[in-house]
Amino acid sequence: MISPTLPPELKASLDGKLQGFSRTDAAQRSQKISTTYRAGGGSGTIKTDADALAYALARMPATYAAVAASLNALTEIAPSLAPETLLDVGAGPGTASWAAAEAFPSLQDFTLLDANATLSRLALELARDSTRLADCRYLPGDAGTNLADASQADLVVASYVIGELGEGDQRKLADAMWAKARRALVVIEPGTPAGYARILALRQQLIAAGAHVAAPCPHEKPCPLTAPDWCHFNQRLPRSQAHRQIKGADVPFEDERFIYVALTRTPPATRTSRVLAPPEVGKAEITAKLCTEDGVAATKVPRRDRAAYASARRWRWGDAVLSES
Repeated sequence: MISPTLPPELKASLDGKLQGFSRTDAAQRSQKISTTYRAGGGSGTIKTDADALAYALARMPATYAAVAASLNALTEIAPSLAPETLLDVGAGPGTASWAAAEAFPSLQDFTLLDANATLSRLALELARDSTRLADCRYLPGDAGTNLADASQADLVVASYVIGELGEGDQRKLADAMWAKARRALVVIEPGTPAGYARILALRQQLIAAGAHVAAPCPHEKPCPLTAPDWCHFNQRLPRSQAHRQIKGADVPFEDERFIYVALTRTPPATRTSRVLAPPEVGKAEITAKLCTEDGVAATKVPRRDRAAYASARRWRWGDAVLSES
């Protein structure tokens, strides 16, 4: 399991770029970019090096945490997965590549793809002094149209990118990414009902194309949740002083809500249930909402069953667990 915090090399590289950079200016730029994203826009507003750095300082920590949690879930279900090549689609400043490098020591070759030249320049600068990513390649071009030029990779990752496309282009991108994935594909989106709907559509489309779901679902059946409920997870991460200043926040931590799907070419050897919400710990029992192979279950673990109760006390939202009956 890898930590949700930025690796030391990346943090040092970002801190170095922050020297002499106005945090007030970074906060203003970051707010403008965030407003555009919330309105459904893409990275087109990131046009200068200052814009790119402001975006990275504001969003890299949370994006990294979500990708790290998603890759942790994949490695837990598929521990023998040892990819040597990575394709990072819609890579931006390279956040997912850094997380993948931490999650998989086996990775030797990193290819990043993004249409934003300013973000790609920043990604290469941040990776310059990395022991793992210094030789990464960055392919220019839009993920929806230029993916055909990329080589296949053992692992393909796309974080916070499909929401920038229309529905038809999302389907084309899903097919293209799956065609490039020799062993696994991981797609991460914001943990909103809209993000969940995009992941659900991609999941259904690629299951029909022969993909197997490794995580978070313990099955390949239709999602058993019904509106207004939706599947999503939460990753808490610490905020540095600079991060708090740029985000205009007082609390020393941030909660990133996200949704993901990890798809593999071969079926997972084991299936585990998934904790879909923070468990409720009572005096007499622990109640947990689990997604199981048979659907959603409100599992109750009585205190009198000491071993099971002690195990259930360690359950956290998003964990893969053995179901208790």
